[in-house]
Amino acid sequence: MPYLTHFTFPDRDREFDYMLKNVKRQCYTDFYPFQVLSSIDMTELSFGPVTILHGGNGSGKTTALNVIAEGIGADRDSAFNRSAFFPDYVKLCGQGWGEDRPRDCRIITSDDVFDYMLNLRCLNEGIDRKREEIFEEYLNRKHSRFRLNSLEDYEELALSNRAKSRTQSRYVRESLMANAVERSNGESAYLYFVNKIREDGLYLLDEPENSLAPARQRELVKFIEESVRFFRCQFIIATHSPFLLALREARIYDLSETPVTEKSWTQLENVRQYRSFFMEHEAEFTGEAGSGGGIYG
Repeated sequence: MPYLTHFTFPDRDREFDYMLKNVKRQCYTDFYPFQVLSSIDMTELSFGPVTILHGGNGSGKTTALNVIAEGIGADRDSAFNRSAFFPDYVKLCGQGWGEDRPRDCRIITSDDVFDYMLNLRCLNEGIDRKREEIFEEYLNRKHSRFRLNSLEDYEELALSNRAKSRTQSRYVRESLMANAVERSNGESAYLYFVNKIREDGLYLLDEPENSLAPARQRELVKFIEESVRFFRCQFIIATHSPFLLALREARIYDLSETPVTEKSWTQLENVRQYRSFFMEHEAEFTGEAGSGGGIYG
């Protein structure tokens, strides 16, 4: 049974009652997250081991994910658009739990992954600059005629002797930590998810496909499926990715529809657009296309 079984959002009537009773001043122009999810008649979501929120930009899937995260007290690394009305909106929401509670509960956003990769890049650039300094330091000490004049000079003498007894690469390795991670952005992003997700956990993922090439997305799909099957994890995911949408036995809500409807991944419009595109180019994949050079022939 899933840890989180369902989550409710206020309907238009409850939102109107709140505004009538609590909003006294008329200077507000943005009541976010009010009027976002109620505009698509989304008042309740029921969850399985894997639940996906799908929809175009501005459909409300990220808003829903952030509201759920706040409502269940999920940990997060990056700040988000928490408006003045956000806490009151969350108080109007409800939640239901199964018999067991997760040991870990976390929301992971694309901002978290981006900040991680940016910090990693800055760290590596700093290490690279330090490495160049140590190269120069090695050469100076290797050819120096340093002599001990006082006890205060002992450390410098030891460093000079160490430089004379080491190759340049060994001296640098001993003096400096290795480059923190010599991986591509995609590898680093994928490992961020792997390192954050633990067994017996409930995880909300906001567009995890960002920064991941198709091959890495497929690796993440396999990791998620195995985390559910073998390590008792539950996932709620907002995504456009057809690879993630095809997650085994995922419950998919299409937020592009009003009211929000549950669909199979093959019924989603953007997936059908991918299918139509590849079918139009099927001959090129099978090697049956003509060799006349196309429009440039």
